[in-house]
Amino acid sequence: MSVVRVFPARVHGDVTAPPSKSYTHRALVIGHLSRRPYEILDPLDSEDTRATARGIGALGTPVRRQGNLWSIRPGSTASAGGPVRIDCGESGTTLRFLAATGALEDRDVLLCSRGRLSERPIEGLLSGLRALGARCGRRDLGRSVWVRGPIRSGEVRLDASTSSQFASALLLTLPTLEGESVLRLTGPIVSAPYIDATLAVLAHHRIRVQRDGRTFRIPGAQRYIGRRFHVPGDASSAAYLWAAAASSGGEVRVRGVGDRWPQADRAILRLLEQTGAGVIRSRDGAVVRGPALRPFRVDLTESPDLYSLAGVLAMAVPGRSWIHGAPHAALKESDRKRATATLVHSFGARVQARGDGLVIDGAPPPSGVRLTNLSDHRLVMSAAVGALGASAPSTIGDAGAVRKSFPEFWQVLRSITGGRPG
Repeated sequence: MSVVRVFPARVHGDVTAPPSKSYTHRALVIGHLSRRPYEILDPLDSEDTRATARGIGALGTPVRRQGNLWSIRPGSTASAGGPVRIDCGESGTTLRFLAATGALEDRDVLLCSRGRLSERPIEGLLSGLRALGARCGRRDLGRSVWVRGPIRSGEVRLDASTSSQFASALLLTLPTLEGESVLRLTGPIVSAPYIDATLAVLAHHRIRVQRDGRTFRIPGAQRYIGRRFHVPGDASSAAYLWAAAASSGGEVRVRGVGDRWPQADRAILRLLEQTGAGVIRSRDGAVVRGPALRPFRVDLTESPDLYSLAGVLAMAVPGRSWIHGAPHAALKESDRKRATATLVHSFGARVQARGDGLVIDGAPPPSGVRLTNLSDHRLVMSAAVGALGASAPSTIGDAGAVRKSFPEFWQVLRSITGGRPG
């Protein structure tokens, strides 16, 4: 385990956002389903996206990674041969997307998990696949998921209250089946902007989907049109840099995250405006100028990945802030509601669990901390943001956890803090 020492610093800089993890996953699956040569420009090269690349390679579509160009060349994708084993690492997107994609195959596809992934929800998606004719379930004491198709077109009712990825997985796969399919979502829809992102990518590839509220009609026998996709910048990663400006009293411009492609975590800009930070949006991104001055109330049901970041922003401003919603944040790489409460308390703020959220009484500046046992990438990056505005240096680890979603995080943070942390 590696650790990083983060010194209090006021950040300043002009940076380009790293590529989007969410859109890289979607492009990889589409490249596999297109059944022809396909290129991904500016993909995110991270542990999670490599897991999806390995997965489609195991299904017969190898990916050649060459810097900022990933080339996909279809191989033997016929529904024949022996069983397939896919190492999903700790990537929930890989597990869910490739469970649906693997259900096209007339062979066993075993999806193996690491870390906390085996505890994260999947049964809702498996129920939907069973309704379409797949056989599927858990193996290895729940550590693996297996599916066997081929699935057929039809009608599926899907509980959308624990993950939007169930719906996205089926929306990517169902257009390739022979007949029309109907997908009906039930329950409260969480992380809805991620479904919008999937629909945007489908439209870009000329896949027709008719949406009427919670119902999606997907004509069958469609083909993905187009041979390349340019991955946009990642608002989820940019959120840490914008928040660093607000919490430290600095100023950061992040480019490459305009509003052409739906991204849930652009919601951080509205949250920062609530805190009194200056926000100037442009077609290509935004500038954020600190300091954050005011407490806030926020519902994170549509953007649960901001949970821990909202927590450190709350501790950095005087007064009482409320974080609501996002019950599914407890089902991520860690229980992020509980972990955020622990993180904020470590920095010296008062925190209470109330109802469906947290109440945080900020008392800036936060104290320096020593947190060397963090394993959730979003907790690690949030802790670093909080440490920038602390009264003393902090030690944070596992520093390597950022490889899951933002491998260059520490280098970028050094670039906007004049060489610190490190």
